[in-house]
Amino acid sequence: MKEFLWMYFYAVLFLTMLVAIYGIAVKPNMLKKIIMLSILSDAANVLAVVMGYRANASSPPVYPGYTFEVVDYPSKDAIVSFVNSAVDPIPQVLVVTAIVIGLAVLVFLSSILILIYRKYRTLDVRRLSSLIKEGGEWIE
Repeated sequence: MKEFLWMYFYAVLFLTMLVAIYGIAVKPNMLKKIIMLSILSDAANVLAVVMGYRANASSPPVYPGYTFEVVDYPSKDAIVSFVNSAVDPIPQVLVVTAIVIGLAVLVFLSSILILIYRKYRTLDVRRLSSLIKEGGEWIE
């Protein structure tokens, strides 16, 4: 049953990514394209976190037995058991970095969209391409 739920989770995740790619490729509105890009980024981040998941890992990747006052080091067995029970921190760090970069890109693209809308009064890619080819400005 547990394997079925994981397969269902992966299927929904990949379906979400496919819908986002479809929306980026097909929708003519640039705001909808940016929303789909954000959804694709979030789905990729969830996929990265899930790929770093270990079934037997249940503790955070911070060694609980270390303090600054203790001079003697932990035993090798304690470190091995900690490594086997801790979650992999690398995907978590990469996802936090990707979230920050994705937010910066989203803000940048949104500001460009505001400038495009102020100049051309539309966010439709088809209308924008015809306006730019004509070289004129379209103002209602």
